[in-house]
Amino acid sequence: MVKVEIVEERDAQESNSPYASSSSSRTSSSVSLSSVGSEVDGEESFYERIVALADIVPPTTRHKISTRLSKVTGGLKTTTKVVGNLIWVVTTSALLVGLPLALVLEDEAKIIAQEKEMLAQQQGAQQMMAPSMYPPPGQGQAPKGVVPPGF
Repeated sequence: MVKVEIVEERDAQESNSPYASSSSSRTSSSVSLSSVGSEVDGEESFYERIVALADIVPPTTRHKISTRLSKVTGGLKTTTKVVGNLIWVVTTSALLVGLPLALVLEDEAKIIAQEKEMLAQQQGAQQMMAPSMYPPPGQGQAPKGVVPPGF
C-alpha cells in the first residue's frame, strides 16, 4: 500500500534529497534518479505487485467490479446447480423407467419371434402330412402325345 506524506520545503543545504531545488545540491548530488528507482525490494512477489496495483483503481470502481463479479459467480453457481439437478433427474428417470421398458420390449420381441417360428413349423408339418395336389415327379404323367382320358 502506498503511504502519502506531505513534506515541507526546507533549506537546500539542510536537505539531503537528490531532488532539492538548490543549485549546489544539484551539482554535488551523487545519487541519480536511476539509483533511486532501482531500490525496489528484490523479494517482492508477483502477488504483492498485483495487490499494490489495487491502489491505482478508485474505491468506487473497485466496489462496482467486485459487486458485478460476485453477481456473475453467484449466477454461474446457480446455473450449474440447476443444470446438475436437471441431468440427475433425466438420468435417474431413464434408469428407473426407460431401462425396464426396454427390457420388456426386448422380451416381447423374443416371444413374437418364437411364435412366428412355431407357426412356421406347424405349417411345415401340415404340408408334410397333407396329400399334395401335384403328383411327385415321374409318377402319373402321361407320355408325350397321349391325351389323358377326359379331355
